[in-house]
Amino acid sequence: MDVLLSVWQALAAAVQFTLTNIPFLLQGLVVTAQVSALVVGFSLAAGLILGVANVYGGPVLYWPIRAYADAIRSIPLLVLLFFVYYGLPALQVQIDAFWAGVLALSLFKTGHVIEVVRGAIGSIPPGQTEAGKAIGLGFGQRLIYVIFPQALRRFLPPWLNAVTDTVKGSALISLLGVVDLMQSVQQVIGRTYEPLPMYLTGAAIYFAINYALSSLSRGLERRFAYIRE
Repeated sequence: MDVLLSVWQALAAAVQFTLTNIPFLLQGLVVTAQVSALVVGFSLAAGLILGVANVYGGPVLYWPIRAYADAIRSIPLLVLLFFVYYGLPALQVQIDAFWAGVLALSLFKTGHVIEVVRGAIGSIPPGQTEAGKAIGLGFGQRLIYVIFPQALRRFLPPWLNAVTDTVKGSALISLLGVVDLMQSVQQVIGRTYEPLPMYLTGAAIYFAINYALSSLSRGLERRFAYIRE
């Protein structure tokens, strides 16, 4: 009975400790959300443009874009993060930690989006393009009315997986001193020397966000598993 009482008291103390520090963690969560949203937006815009250029731009655009996508995906994200943060100032380009993290993550995720776009467009049967030509559609019209609507269904599930990876990867910006969710957890631990409740809380928050995104991705995969061409 005494053991159960001790366990109960320890759990109650841990819950109270966690609730006390939740407001501070939420401030870090806001920074994590800002970084993730910026990276998703920048990488989506750049990846769409470069992905389409990679498919339709001919050898002049194909090879440089392909080289970029292959090279950037071969570099560990942490190395790229440190290169941007410490390397750009050495080249007389001043950038603070927040934007260095956003830039490095955006460069990295753009390479992934390029490949997702290329795969989505490449999966459309050539007959669809020929059909668009046959009814007199120009290149831009074929993209908007024929290719993109079909490619979107193949693009969304893997892209949402990339968004999930972006949220998880954003934790690395804490190594640059940015007070995101992970850094907030570390600061609370540094003040209180109570690592377990804080790491569990941080893991639970990351899990909730990424599980929601993963569930959405799985739902889209089921929704588009059978596609009428």
